[in-house]
Amino acid sequence: MGLFGSIMEKLGFGAAAAQASTPLQAAAPTSAAAPAAKPAAPAPAAVSAVDVVGKLEGLAAKHAEKLNWKTSIVDLMKLLSLDSSLTARKQMATELGCPADKMGDSAQMNMWLHKTVLQKLAANGGNIPKELLH
Repeated sequence: MGLFGSIMEKLGFGAAAAQASTPLQAAAPTSAAAPAAKPAAPAPAAVSAVDVVGKLEGLAAKHAEKLNWKTSIVDLMKLLSLDSSLTARKQMATELGCPADKMGDSAQMNMWLHKTVLQKLAANGGNIPKELLH
């Protein structure tokens, strides 16, 4: 699992949410090629809304440091007890497809990474306010 997967897991998205693009199977024709072992996934419906803001604000309130997860990818990763080193951030930026021109400038990469992480969380059912999606 990549670092973004770790963020999703820590926020309660679970493995099913990472694959939420799979729709529920509707009356598919029965065939031997499609065993009935996989369709036990009503999870995408259950994961429709994850209270990302509530979880992060709750963690921030208990954290010893004052972390600004709303603007800083480093603080967001620290809040989730993830490695926030430059190496880890570069790894996640590569995982998420950061443009090469931003990879050479850590500040540009960090801003892109923060925006992209929040957008991807929202796309997977997280309640991210529009003002945080830039």
